[in-house]
Amino acid sequence: MARQDNINSIVIAGGGTAGWMTAAALSAVLPPHLYSITLIESDEIGAIGVGEATIPPIQLFNRLAQVDESAFIKATGATFKLGIEFANWRTGSDRYFHPFGRYGDDFGAAPFHQHWLRAHALGDPTPISEYSLATKAAYAGKFRWPDTAANTVYSTLGFAYHFDALRYGKYLRSLAEMRGVERREGKIVDVRLTAETGYVESLRLSDGGELTGDLFIDCTGLRALLIGEALGVDYQEWSRYLPCNRALAVPTDVIDLDTPYTRATAHAAGWQWRIPLQHRLGNGMVYCDGFWSEDEAARALLGNLDGDVLADPRPIRFRTGRRERFWEKNCIAIGLSAGFLEPLESTSIHLIQTSITRLLGFFPTRSFDPLVIGEYNRHTTNEYDRTRDFLVLHYHATERSDSEFWNHCRTMPIPETLAEKLDMFRGSGRLLKRDFDLFQDASWLAVMLGQGVRPKSYDPLTESVPPLDLDRALRGMRVTVARAAEEMPPHARFISQFCSAAPT
Repeated sequence: MARQDNINSIVIAGGGTAGWMTAAALSAVLPPHLYSITLIESDEIGAIGVGEATIPPIQLFNRLAQVDESAFIKATGATFKLGIEFANWRTGSDRYFHPFGRYGDDFGAAPFHQHWLRAHALGDPTPISEYSLATKAAYAGKFRWPDTAANTVYSTLGFAYHFDALRYGKYLRSLAEMRGVERREGKIVDVRLTAETGYVESLRLSDGGELTGDLFIDCTGLRALLIGEALGVDYQEWSRYLPCNRALAVPTDVIDLDTPYTRATAHAAGWQWRIPLQHRLGNGMVYCDGFWSEDEAARALLGNLDGDVLADPRPIRFRTGRRERFWEKNCIAIGLSAGFLEPLESTSIHLIQTSITRLLGFFPTRSFDPLVIGEYNRHTTNEYDRTRDFLVLHYHATERSDSEFWNHCRTMPIPETLAEKLDMFRGSGRLLKRDFDLFQDASWLAVMLGQGVRPKSYDPLTESVPPLDLDRALRGMRVTVARAAEEMPPHARFISQFCSAAPT
């Protein structure tokens, strides 16, 4: 027997990646005879649509939303992503790789990287990248599916995707509509609240129509029409930690299937992304308007592109930060209405994903239990804050002093939670874990070492392994990783065989 206070109708305000990810996931999980789902979007309002790179948990979302992997890759022009290369972030003439997947194998009484630190102290100059299959494969232009068995070197491989975000939204829309989601064309002109409770009662459209619902999901982007304008939830700005507030995006005609990774190249007042898809390159410049004008950013971007541009650079304005609360009364903000973290580590789509899965984990009744809402907000707040810390690390841990921008970033105050992580690592190489850390040890290790953060010491328990045994173990891992990367098929051939996109 159904409960009398169950949610019956869900209204998603806004389409784009956030709206259609939400619609696809909810329609895959919620029975259509019990829940009606309506999505409102206007063809007059364009989506930002530059979220072209992802991180490995996207695979979990695609399974939740019952996405066929091969069909999704073909529909979105996707390629595989083994990590991110960071160029010029530490000194202005350097590069390092943040791989998906782990480094080496733990052995003895300490984690692998502690043994590597000890070997380094004993005079072994081998970089830690030699123990990462994802790094070796990425630079060799190779890819294959990881092994599901946990005892092979291929099980250490992690991957995500590059894809056309607008195509991804369209693909998810087709799945959602097939499952009964109703799309309503229209522009929201008014959000009506109930006088007694202040809950969202209905959304009035420009054509005179009006939509009521039990649960409203705000996917209206940076405007945040429901959570911000109507419900008045404040926005916590993080420009003191993450000063970039502008971006320019431009596609080029180059097809590069030999680079299964994203590249982020630091410039004098920001950084440039390069994302290879099956049908084009995605490019853009993220910068701070306090140090660069739009013309200066455009010159830097257009002077460092591969191929011919397919459109004029598209400007995007943003304020890095998050809502003070993500769930207010009967409204939940998902996507840019909830917060904006620049795409340095490809977290935008992931934060949409975790908001959706968290909503399903805390799915409400019409009583909207304050304890449930409070726990959802606590989880989401911590996730945004921990992700912020990881992004700040890239800017703060630098030796660059060649521009006002980098002098500012190097000397700016940082969150206490990040300072504690840095202090712990500098002291003993230990990686301080926090609740709701999106990025795990291998990611923090890659960026800290890549940005020049060096521990003074290492875990004393590593000394239980004799030096000759340590050398033998590390040498064996390097050989195994190098051989495995060499035996992988080229990324371009893998895509051609399994998931080549239809010509456009």
